[in-house]
Amino acid sequence: MKHYSKEEWLKYVKNELNKDVREGFENHLYGCDQCLDLYLQAVAEEESHLPIILNEADFTDSIMASIAEYKNNHIERPQVRKKSKSFYQSALFHYSIAAAMTILLMTTGVFQSITKYAENVQSPSFKEKETSMTEGIVNKTFAWMDSLETKNKKEGK
Repeated sequence: MKHYSKEEWLKYVKNELNKDVREGFENHLYGCDQCLDLYLQAVAEEESHLPIILNEADFTDSIMASIAEYKNNHIERPQVRKKSKSFYQSALFHYSIAAAMTILLMTTGVFQSITKYAENVQSPSFKEKETSMTEGIVNKTFAWMDSLETKNKKEGK
């Protein structure tokens, strides 16, 4: 495993390396404790060169205000562009077609013929004729008597 020198870590901390090399350094830090110690030393050394902030709250507020101002001035607001649907895909077109078909069917009398047909279906002529119990017994009796007569005729011949 290759270890990096403290000077190389200082360049990393100062952001003097290109992106690909920085990624290699970052990946190396995950697996090497010796280089992690050198990196922390480089950060501490570089920290001593940074200015001292006297009032941290005011500094934080000013940074946050400048970030908000930057966002307001530089963010490109995406233009909300409505996709125009074709007239055939609009609800108005569909309702118009439905209304036109309803009026057409009403004027041609289709609905009236349907109601007449429905009345005929519901009328008693379509219902099966129900025979009374007495009528059924009489019919069976006559059928039995007819069968007896035909037997007698066949035997008597």
